Amino acid sequence: MTPADLSLTVLHAVRRAVDDGALRVDVPPTVKVERARPGGVGEYASNVALTLARSAGRTALDVAGILEERLRDAPGLQAVDVTGPGFLNFTLRPDAGGELVRAVREAGDAYGSGTALAGVTVRFADLTESRALLVTQTVVRLLRSQGADAGFGPRLLRTQGADAGFDQDDATGEPTGDWAREETGEPTRAPAGERIHVHPGAYDPHTLGVDAARWALLRPAPQDRPLDGPPLLVQHERNSLFRVRYAHSRVRRLLVNAAQLGFEPAYETPVHAPELLGVLGDHPVALLTAARHRAPDRVARHLEATADALLAFQHTVLPLGDEKPSAAHRSRLALAEAAGTVLAGGLSVLGISAPERI
Repeated sequence: MTPADLSLTVLHAVRRAVDDGALRVDVPPTVKVERARPGGVGEYASNVALTLARSAGRTALDVAGILEERLRDAPGLQAVDVTGPGFLNFTLRPDAGGELVRAVREAGDAYGSGTALAGVTVRFADLTESRALLVTQTVVRLLRSQGADAGFGPRLLRTQGADAGFDQDDATGEPTGDWAREETGEPTRAPAGERIHVHPGAYDPHTLGVDAARWALLRPAPQDRPLDGPPLLVQHERNSLFRVRYAHSRVRRLLVNAAQLGFEPAYETPVHAPELLGVLGDHPVALLTAARHRAPDRVARHLEATADALLAFQHTVLPLGDEKPSAAHRSRLALAEAAGTVLAGGLSVLGISAPERI
């Protein structure tokens, strides 16, 4: 079960509670689920009961108890606990890792793409400054990965008719937002409505190469200064770009070495790797959040966390000494392969290559 799956499971519990009259609230469009904090209960937590308590006219503990009853037998959940003033805490079943690995392997590099922003249209102003253009192009790619219609320049609008190409008020049918309109009913062009605040920076692929040049501009938050380029060319663990790309290359080498030992990836038995499983499960949320906040740096930071978790895990994958390959090794290899897929897909979103070997 991924965080996105868990979020939908909790949302369905809220809807069931409303449908059977246990809660009288408007069902929220989404439910936020986060990794449990250190020392907390389970792997994930949600404050949905606290957010619904006031409108429900009940205490958060009451709301949490109502939802807990409807989540006890949810597939993929081993336990649901209520803590503090009304937080819901979730412990996943031991086989949840297998579901996650299979989801990654089935989706490939597209893992994390979705339809959460389907129906959303975003147009950005035409740009000339190099970093602003690069950041905005990457944001467009992120938005499209989540189902949005995103691009540059004005869009053609009509002010009449059911197929009018603008955002409109559901009650009045009048155009909303910053889009221009005319009373004639004739097509008119609306100004591009969005700019991302970006600290200027030079894009220098001739000196740094494409990958380092892009990382230097995309890894910091858009409003922060770009990274110094030359350190990104040094193959050292302090170089975050090297660490991410090296982690991907390690996965490719593990797969080659495993094939030489006569076994392939197959998730057959639970693997205890909470950090790695956690970051892989968080990947769809990281992409969606980066798209919504217009922040490619969130993807870069998530890739760093994935790389660090993988590099700490990699030493357990292959048999040691005279040890024979087992179901545990095949399962660990499948998990490592899934991590490599996430790294390659995330780097691709940023327009950066994922090398087979470094």
